[in-house]
Amino acid sequence: KQQIEAAAYDLLRQKGYKATSMLAIAKHASASNETLYKWYGNKHTLFASLVQSNIQTVRESLENAITQQHHSLETLKNIGPPLLKIITGERAVTLNRAAAADVYDSHTLGHAIALKSRETIAPLITQVIVLAKENGLINFDKAEAVTDMYLRILIGDLQIRRVIGACDELPEQVLQERSKYAISVLLALYGTTAK
Repeated sequence: KQQIEAAAYDLLRQKGYKATSMLAIAKHASASNETLYKWYGNKHTLFASLVQSNIQTVRESLENAITQQHHSLETLKNIGPPLLKIITGERAVTLNRAAAADVYDSHTLGHAIALKSRETIAPLITQVIVLAKENGLINFDKAEAVTDMYLRILIGDLQIRRVIGACDELPEQVLQERSKYAISVLLALYGTTAK
């Protein structure tokens, strides 16, 4: 499966979503076409699996940070850099580029990415936001709105800039600074001492 996934990413980078066939992936991975169809069913399911795998990495990173931290704002500060690293990393960029190219074809890859990433990441962030309120660090009416604000501040236009090739992968220092900045803006907007 790792060979198949690596082959799928390679071909996706080289040819795009529409031109990448199950047969080409099978040949590139030194696997049989029958194996691909048996495991994945079709191209859409294979790429949805890649999306799910990439998102699972994000989920595990967030869950680990959440379970290891007791101070909720510290958790947000710590999960920011790995979250940014994964969603602006090469695999996510490759999937997003393919999804953008697929808009006028099947329009399925972008939908899979948007649906899976939002439903996986946002609830975990919301969990941390609610804990911050329970700890008296921030105050708000709707946790989901605060989560949305946090993600907008943290990610901004970085993901799209990576997809269009306007910037390279971000160094660790930039990831750390961006995460700290997102927390400082949240505190300015919702912090209990700022009121």
